[in-house]
Amino acid sequence: MQQLEEENGLGQRAYWLVRLRWLAATAVVLGTFVCAHILRLGVREGALYVIAGLLFLYNAVVYRLLNRFTQMTSARGRRSTKSMIDAQIAIDLVILTVLLHFSGGPENPLVLFFLFHVIIASILLSVWESFLQATWAISLFGVLLLLEGTGLAPHACLAGLVRHCRYEEKGYLAAMFACFAVAVYLIVYLAGYIAVRLKRAEEAQREANRLLREKDRIKDEYVAHLTHDIKGHLAAIQSCLGVAATDSLPRQAAEFVDRAYRRTKKLTAFVRTLLRLTRLKLDGNVEREVFCASDAVREAAEAVEPGAQEKSLHLECSGITAAGMICGNALAFKEAITNLLLNAIKYTPPHGTVWLRTEILDNTMRIEIADTGIGVPLEEQGRIFEEFFRASNAKQTEPDGDGLGLSLVKRVVEMHAGTIDFQSQPGCGTTFRIVLPLAPARSAADRETPIHETASKAEAIFVKNS
Repeated sequence: MQQLEEENGLGQRAYWLVRLRWLAATAVVLGTFVCAHILRLGVREGALYVIAGLLFLYNAVVYRLLNRFTQMTSARGRRSTKSMIDAQIAIDLVILTVLLHFSGGPENPLVLFFLFHVIIASILLSVWESFLQATWAISLFGVLLLLEGTGLAPHACLAGLVRHCRYEEKGYLAAMFACFAVAVYLIVYLAGYIAVRLKRAEEAQREANRLLREKDRIKDEYVAHLTHDIKGHLAAIQSCLGVAATDSLPRQAAEFVDRAYRRTKKLTAFVRTLLRLTRLKLDGNVEREVFCASDAVREAAEAVEPGAQEKSLHLECSGITAAGMICGNALAFKEAITNLLLNAIKYTPPHGTVWLRTEILDNTMRIEIADTGIGVPLEEQGRIFEEFFRASNAKQTEPDGDGLGLSLVKRVVEMHAGTIDFQSQPGCGTTFRIVLPLAPARSAADRETPIHETASKAEAIFVKNS
């Protein structure tokens, strides 16, 4: 994992330089035109346009090479990408020196872009590589001053920007070179120091995240083992209480046994839900199959309909006849829809309405479950998908509850590459919306062949030992 992150980081840094160079080449073209035709400065327009064109061509070559290097997963590919970053910065410094020569030399304020390049080197490269690039930049600048100061290279005076050219003033050029060298080395030292600290902090954060993920995995495994054992004991207790609840018991004893039986039954349901959620978190990469989501939604609606009728609720379904094939786990998906419907029925007062709507739109299946229930308080809506969280009005309406249902639903939706959100207004009801991507169309032969590979896996997640 860490090696993959390093490879991705190298590639991102290399492509970042390419993007900056596209901008730089464009800026050279526009800047040359503005300086030559608007500001009327004494720049060598033709030479600068040629350099800009070569810069575009050079960047295109670099881009193609990077595409080749970043596709390699071997150590050679990493070394090639890293060498490309070093070479890019070094060549960019040469190009900058040439640009300065044709546009005023040391009199051009763009000489400050040397500092920009060494800062980039300090961020992207190691400390010693940054100092090498800084030395290279100082050497190039010194060569530029030497050639123009001795007349070996013709100087392009920026007439219109400076009153008189100073490239022949040896003392001025020497002082400028000394200040430039000191400034470059100081910037590299400071930028490198900051970059090293940031890299160490990033590595520490990455390691901390790894440890947190490992601890979370261990915690989930512990909870799974614990809840499995507890569920076994509760099932035994529940069986014994069911046998003990006979007509021969005294009235008071029968009442206590019945109360203990009902409490044990609720606790068993809670432990089962916790076990399902924990196993889903531990084994999110379950095997998948293409199934008809509309059939699963219809079965969920049929399963909860008796409960809605018992509470005198109107369950209104629409659109569930539309065929929608999605890729995932049919049992888990049906469990999630059933959970949302049961919640809507539980928290909707008698004679209310629960809506279930589905539609196919833009290669997605959208499922909407709405009710005229108690809603969720505004200040608590941000925590609705947290494990063990129950809204304050939900606790008052229904004291018994584990706060795991919506968390389980969210996990299942994300397992199917979908999204879930909701809108709620206290006293007026809640609407949950699920959006799932449709599976690619299968051939006729595939549709005729039933898929059963994941049945045992789904049972293990949701109903194992129930």
